[in-house]
Amino acid sequence: MSTLLRLLADLLLRFLRTLDLPLLAALLAVMGIGLATLYSASNESMRLVTAQGVFFCVGLSALWVASRIPAHILKQATPAIFALSMMPLVLVLFIGSGKYGNHWISLGFFNFQPSELAKLTLPMMLAWYLDRQRLPPRLSTLPVALLIIALPVGLILLQRDLGTAVLVLAAGVFVLFLAGVSWWWFGTAGVFAIGGFAVAMFAPISWFSFLRPYQQNRILTFRDPENDPMGAGWNILQSKIAIGGGGLTGKGWGQGTQSHLDYLPEHTTDFAFSVLSEDFGWIGVIVVLALYLFAVARCLWIAADSRDGYSRLLAGTIGLSLFVYVLVNAGMISGLLPVVGVPMPLISYGGTSSATLLLGFGVVMALKGRRVLNR
Repeated sequence: MSTLLRLLADLLLRFLRTLDLPLLAALLAVMGIGLATLYSASNESMRLVTAQGVFFCVGLSALWVASRIPAHILKQATPAIFALSMMPLVLVLFIGSGKYGNHWISLGFFNFQPSELAKLTLPMMLAWYLDRQRLPPRLSTLPVALLIIALPVGLILLQRDLGTAVLVLAAGVFVLFLAGVSWWWFGTAGVFAIGGFAVAMFAPISWFSFLRPYQQNRILTFRDPENDPMGAGWNILQSKIAIGGGGLTGKGWGQGTQSHLDYLPEHTTDFAFSVLSEDFGWIGVIVVLALYLFAVARCLWIAADSRDGYSRLLAGTIGLSLFVYVLVNAGMISGLLPVVGVPMPLISYGGTSSATLLLGFGVVMALKGRRVLNR
């Protein structure tokens, strides 16, 4: 019996050897809370919970496999991985479907969203390129880096998916930031971004005739959701009611009224965090945000502890990207940012986004404490 136990213990240690257990524990905790929230948001339907659980299992399997890939092999394969990820981005333009654009490729048993892969493969490719250059990057290096960013962002914009395009762009910007690009460039870009946002908030909507009607409605709704409370402003107003109704401790698991009475739309996807806020209150929100921040900090620690530029840039970017995903969704459901259809990581229902996110954390674990060889 003791021999069998030692054998099982050895097998378990071999299985867990490449995993970062603190990071994995935080992710598992968020996934557990996400499944509980989804059960409440779906009116206690096990269908969506089971489907999300399957996606989590797929994502965790991908995480484990990715964590076992030697770092130097991962780096060598990066250009091929990036090229392969661009192919479905082109394909979806011709055979894709979606409510507001060509976002999804139907595979029969589930819908695959190619743009989710770009959130991971773009920083991989950019980190690979910049690691081959002198850091911090010289001015002559930036045109190629910007082209690498522009390719997936442009393809995603052609799908009319502005929210995902912004997130992919942010991932590219984080790689440049961690590579040491001058603060002057980011400051200048920030001034233009803030100026453009201010124009969007106060300019006549006729100035934005190049936007599609639903995008114009999002600008108008963000300006003043009370202007059309029964129409375009309905989503954000009901979300605010759900968040405020939860109070400090929440109404209790499965007791939220906004989702159960169908006042809150998209309560299993974009506004799932509003359901969590109503059920578990600010205490539940703080717990989940603390888990997210721990995961981000752990990625940054792994990046700081990495022994080469590729690992530092990639691990740091994946951590900072998670921070942006959380920030955008939280700002969106509370009315602090326009609604752009960004899900809350591992809380909102979504197969491709959850699996890809977990795959990204597997890549971070693969880079932990390993030196990438320049071959």
